[in-house]
Amino acid sequence: MYSLLGEIILSLSVFSVLLASVSLAASRISLNRNVWLAGFFAEVLDFFYLPLRLFFFKLSDTKKLDKWMVSLKNTAHKKDFARTKRRMIITPHCMRSLDCPAASTKKGIECISCGKCVFTKLKDDAEKYGYKHYIVTGSSFVKHIMKEGKYDGALAIACDYELNKVMIGLKGKKIVTYGIPMLNDGCFNTEVEYSKVIETLDMFNVNRKFFNR
Repeated sequence: MYSLLGEIILSLSVFSVLLASVSLAASRISLNRNVWLAGFFAEVLDFFYLPLRLFFFKLSDTKKLDKWMVSLKNTAHKKDFARTKRRMIITPHCMRSLDCPAASTKKGIECISCGKCVFTKLKDDAEKYGYKHYIVTGSSFVKHIMKEGKYDGALAIACDYELNKVMIGLKGKKIVTYGIPMLNDGCFNTEVEYSKVIETLDMFNVNRKFFNR
């Protein structure tokens, strides 16, 4: 009896390691090209995220894991995001100017378009492309945002760790996520490649028209 139980546990352990390894390989490949069954592999990595993060912490770099997972999820979510109709852009407060005059509310920083940082332009472009823009100072603010409107799509700009965190957190909220990684990490003076933001907005603007025909 105990021998059989041991064999079952060993088999499950080996299977789990193989499945996680294949999923990791798929996430790495997704950085350069599309991956078949990206959604399935993303679910596998979410399930094994904590032990995988510990593994990367000990032997590699956790930033790689989050970067690969965000890339894989973008591949998996691309078509579904293009079908969304009520979208928001979630951005971190660390991208704003150090002398930002905007006030903080329960829904985040309320940009006043002072022109001191990228948010003045992003606020205008978000409105142009049909998004509601939010500047959050922490993941807890997303809960308040969720109460404001029935969004079905969230375009997030952040470091890979925060992107992955938001994607995991919104997975059960019937909101399709897509992430744009920032150029650097930190608590202030972070940046995003703005041409990449516009490229993404254009891509989903065209696809939205295609899927809503």
